[in-house]
Amino acid sequence: MDRVLADWCARVERDIPGPVGAAIAYSLAAPGKRLRPALVVAAYQELGGTHPDVASLAAAVEVIHTYSLVHDDLPCMDDDDLRRGRPTTHRKFGVPVATEAGFRMVPLAARVLAAGAQLVGVPLRVTGDMAAELFRAAGASGMIGGQVLDVEAEGRSLELAALAGIHRRKTGDLIAASVVVGAMGARVSEDKVEAIRRYGQELGFAFQVVDDVLDATGTSEELGKTAGKDARQQKATFAVLLGADGALEEARAAARRAVDRLGEARIDSRLLAGIAGFVVSRRS
Repeated sequence: MDRVLADWCARVERDIPGPVGAAIAYSLAAPGKRLRPALVVAAYQELGGTHPDVASLAAAVEVIHTYSLVHDDLPCMDDDDLRRGRPTTHRKFGVPVATEAGFRMVPLAARVLAAGAQLVGVPLRVTGDMAAELFRAAGASGMIGGQVLDVEAEGRSLELAALAGIHRRKTGDLIAASVVVGAMGARVSEDKVEAIRRYGQELGFAFQVVDDVLDATGTSEELGKTAGKDARQQKATFAVLLGADGALEEARAAARRAVDRLGEARIDSRLLAGIAGFVVSRRS
């Protein structure tokens, strides 16, 4: 994945000369878990996909995720100084450049998706379905809508169900889209696509709950980003509502449900089950 992204960084800096192109390349090149593209590849391979260049398709999801991080760190949002162990994009390049870089990564993701799908041999109709899935998950009904609700909830007390709804949109929808894109690329039946979507929804929820706990209990050095932000911004989190131990149990239960969704559709994947285990045991 890092090799694929490095190639796109080089193209971007050629196509968008100046600070905006440099800011996009800086953001994409930052080290990270690459969980979302890993989920694309895992779903594709575990459901029978065989093309060796599937990472080229999966990179589109990482571009969307990176754009969301660049904008999430802006002063109008979380106002953060550290991301993936490096200065945030707006600290490095300034707010106007970082804002434009984030916006430009949205059409870049479409370009990466189209190029990757063509390389892997995905039919044009299926590529369109993938794009619809990815950008719906990233948009107002998914990630962006969840982020708006998250900001609006600062300083307020939320019920668990309302907070879970925010988490499922803010983080869960893009993670679910990642496995769905992989399943679509493998050309599986609709019932398997829906089963893998349910797996992704539960996994995404678990991921965000663990993030809540890590923000409250980890250090900035461990996380690669500023720890303790949620408390300073008075965010509603599962760590606040249930305590760290209770929140982790909620995340583990969601991870178990994710694996159960695979079993219900007779998808036997030790790899996807292992990723679910990683999500709830990680330290960053």
